[in-house]
Amino acid sequence: MRLAIDVMGSDQGPRAIVEGSARAVVERPELELVLFGPCQHLVAELARLPRPLAAATSRLELRDAPQSVEQDSTLAWALRNGGDTSMTAMLRCVASGEAAAGVSAGNTGALVALARREVGMLEGLSRPAISTSVPAGRGQRCYLLDLGANVDSPPVRLVDFALMGAAMAQCVDGIARPAVGLLNVGHEAMKGSACVREADRMLGERAEAFGIDYRGYVEGGEIYRGELDVVVCDGFVGNITLKASEGLTRMLVERVQATFESRLCGRLASLLVRPLLRQLKQELNPVRYNGASLLGLKRSIVKSHGSTQADGFYHAIERALREASLNLPARVDALLRERGLAAAPPRMAVR
Repeated sequence: MRLAIDVMGSDQGPRAIVEGSARAVVERPELELVLFGPCQHLVAELARLPRPLAAATSRLELRDAPQSVEQDSTLAWALRNGGDTSMTAMLRCVASGEAAAGVSAGNTGALVALARREVGMLEGLSRPAISTSVPAGRGQRCYLLDLGANVDSPPVRLVDFALMGAAMAQCVDGIARPAVGLLNVGHEAMKGSACVREADRMLGERAEAFGIDYRGYVEGGEIYRGELDVVVCDGFVGNITLKASEGLTRMLVERVQATFESRLCGRLASLLVRPLLRQLKQELNPVRYNGASLLGLKRSIVKSHGSTQADGFYHAIERALREASLNLPARVDALLRERGLAAAPPRMAVR
């Protein structure tokens, strides 16, 4: 399978992206990657690869893209001048069908806008949503969306997010009737903005037709209990929730480790629990969950953290490969038609 990679635009520069890409093809014999960026940078980074990854070069195809969308580039600049950038070249490669999916660690706003233009939206949807899964109780995971593609979302778009998230849970996890919650500041009917209250009304009225188990309002702590498959919010709230959760996870793991190492008895006890601590740290490591899907597009595009290192980008590639293997956009489209948009009342245009 072939994937397209935007090498430029991350906080770490191209080295982490190239190294993560090399690791992916070494561990996945069926995988080929097309790397987009200034050719001289790509060649230089390939030459710096550690010896164990040197064999990857035969399955890394380089495509020259002289410009890049920087993290501080404005959306207007990207739309006007982004035609020769590595990000646009990657998206066009995916849109043409040459690659099954694409991955970028570049500017989020630019990626969403350019993907919408170059790849296109599924019928009936106006904007993509950024979604990822977060670890939850009972060994479950919960899909959270939107995570920043749409900072301010009207009620009809929040309903779209619920349907897209439910379709993701159905396709990836095989959950026939996903449990969906709407993130709010409380469970009471009068809580939240007018937009959230209207979305709650729409979801409550159409839950059966949508094929979802709608649980109504949920608070932030309920994301991690393992009782919900999908939690819906606008991009402003979702992005803050995700980043705060990642920071809290890192702090807790470090505190537990420091507590064991601070005293002699703790150091002795740590010898016994070290395998468990190592397992816990691995399970909760945000790097493992790097890579968020741009749901609602006609093709699979995955957004990696801009600050990710090689290991994190490797996991973003793994996510893109999994989505491409599932033919996720086509399956989401079919489920939305069957259980969502076809059953929904007439929709007003959203600008």
